[in-house]
Amino acid sequence: MSANTMEKNIDLKVSKLAQNIIGSEIIKLAAEVNEKIKQGEKVYNFTIGDFNPKLFPIPAELKAAIIAAYEDDQTNYPAADGMLELRQSVAKLLKERGDLDYKTDEIVIAGGARPVIYAIFKALVDEGDTVVFPVPSWNNNHYTYLNNAKPVLIETTPENKFMPTAADFKPYVGVANLFALCSPLNPTGTTFRKKDLEEICDMILVENDKRLAENKKPLYLMYDQIYWELTFGETKHYNPVSLRPAMKNYTVFVDGISKSLSATGVRVGWSMGPKKIIEKMKSILTHVGAWAPKAEQMATAVYLNDLKNYEVFLSDIKSKINDRLVGIYKGFQSLKAEGFKVDAIAPEAAIYLTVQFALHGQTKADGTVLKTTQDVTKYILDEAKVALVPFYAFGASDDSNWYRLSVGTCKVEEIEAVIESLRSALKKLK
Repeated sequence: MSANTMEKNIDLKVSKLAQNIIGSEIIKLAAEVNEKIKQGEKVYNFTIGDFNPKLFPIPAELKAAIIAAYEDDQTNYPAADGMLELRQSVAKLLKERGDLDYKTDEIVIAGGARPVIYAIFKALVDEGDTVVFPVPSWNNNHYTYLNNAKPVLIETTPENKFMPTAADFKPYVGVANLFALCSPLNPTGTTFRKKDLEEICDMILVENDKRLAENKKPLYLMYDQIYWELTFGETKHYNPVSLRPAMKNYTVFVDGISKSLSATGVRVGWSMGPKKIIEKMKSILTHVGAWAPKAEQMATAVYLNDLKNYEVFLSDIKSKINDRLVGIYKGFQSLKAEGFKVDAIAPEAAIYLTVQFALHGQTKADGTVLKTTQDVTKYILDEAKVALVPFYAFGASDDSNWYRLSVGTCKVEEIEAVIESLRSALKKLK
């Protein structure tokens, strides 16, 4: 029997977890977009939650420091919880710019935000525990699945800019083990209002007073603020611990340089939280081997020690991102004013614009009706050459007509053409 025949006859069994894991909807859409581009089609690709490094390069000083660290042979294993120099720089950054006071042993460094989130779930959530999170949101469903936990999805609304409220969480506070929140939010680019976050924190604190008296595991909060430095206009970022200092006992943060410094491929992230939890996360990350490379850690430490240069870079990147977000937002408002069934929420933060295509039930020129969100998404891609990610890819209802539009790879000079291409496609619908 040949090797090929043997392979065909063998049923390669895998774990139940691997068998049932769901692939990324964004990756599926990206494959279709990339195939069109490969065939020579012009596609305005707004699906990628990343930066084009030719448009958004990392800081020149950070790049030079990375090269210098490699030239200095900083290529062996880093410390398990991250290089002390970097944890000191992060502590300084958080205190001076983020109104957060964390010691170096309350901070752990990892290879970006993803392993941080994985470690938080593994450190706080037992099999069968309940994880509550709003949708749309990024990947909470997958991390909950990887932990064999019970997901509770709270569908948010455009009236509140897709941000959750205490009232949304209240029915689940007694059974929840983890609330997973993100602000500024991926995929919407919107942020918590101070009052809403305060009310959620107060609810957690009241619940934990009860649990403390009953000697039960607390209700924890994972707070993803990876985009916190990228706010625009009058928008202000709020965090649970600054608003309610008692939340420091129950909050574990997700943070890093990937978005603020457009350094998604540099892979330096961190978490801060109660020392006991951070120590357990360190142990988990050690076994996974999810360290940020030592050279990148040392370079980031050098860069973050100069917060004046950091501020200069932030000012520049925020201006470039805001120009793109505002330009496209104004374009959508023009289309809306012309009577087309589109809309957009004014940009507040991150690299995302929340846009709407209320086109369900409309008819294409060939008589085909756009019945589903998939139909609408495909029409916008095929006819307008605009690629977007529907909110159902982030856990929202399949019939949601809202989308994430990411500007990290957008060229300012193409915005007018994008809006005109959408206008042309929308005119063909009845």
